Amino acid sequence: MMRERLTLVIAIVGGISISGAPALSADVNLNRGQRAFGACAACHSLEPDRNMTGPSLAGLWGRKAGSLPSFERFSDALKSSGIIWDDRSLDGWLTDPDRMVPDNEMPFNGIKDARDRAELLAFLKEATKPDAAPQRTAQAPMGGMGGMMGGGGREPNLKSLEPNMQVKAITYCHDSYRVATADGKTRHFWERNLRLKTDSSQEGPQSGAPALVPAGMMGDRADVIFAAPVEISKMIEERC
Repeated sequence: MMRERLTLVIAIVGGISISGAPALSADVNLNRGQRAFGACAACHSLEPDRNMTGPSLAGLWGRKAGSLPSFERFSDALKSSGIIWDDRSLDGWLTDPDRMVPDNEMPFNGIKDARDRAELLAFLKEATKPDAAPQRTAQAPMGGMGGMMGGGGREPNLKSLEPNMQVKAITYCHDSYRVATADGKTRHFWERNLRLKTDSSQEGPQSGAPALVPAGMMGDRADVIFAAPVEISKMIEERC
């Protein structure tokens, strides 16, 4: 009994609800939350059904994870998680998405500071309400990523590929590519995040055996490199 009372006191003093979600105190700074969302805006919009790398966050509270009809790139892990997005589940997701939903495909390591999460969630809760005024949040300029997007290092030899780089099939549907590789996996890409390239050099891929190569810092961006331009249209099948 004494231990339970002590836990209750700690929870109240520490500003943490018994449910495990952060208690949003009156001094939470929505402006800081909006600024924090700037990092999210590279992949998520706040406008209904304006999907980017990730799904639109409009109307997020109360929505089942992986269920937005206009977004077709949810991982199987997220779609089968059964999660309903609310204060508690979103706090857990922002803390450590890989721990909450193993094998999800979101390239995000989490926000460890509880106050930072609380301010971001407070902003999002207001900005994603159905009656919220539509808004766009500026994305990070691409110029700042120029040094991370390739160049400066030696390109890999694509004549001999690991199974996870051997492209077996590519399908295209609406705004998404699905790239099947020799390791039995299918990876999903927003059409702006998958670049189609050719490499006819001695280190380029074998004819008819394009390579999937990660691009940039985020796992949802990649290049598919073909031996010749004529192979591109032959490889991609438009199918939903």
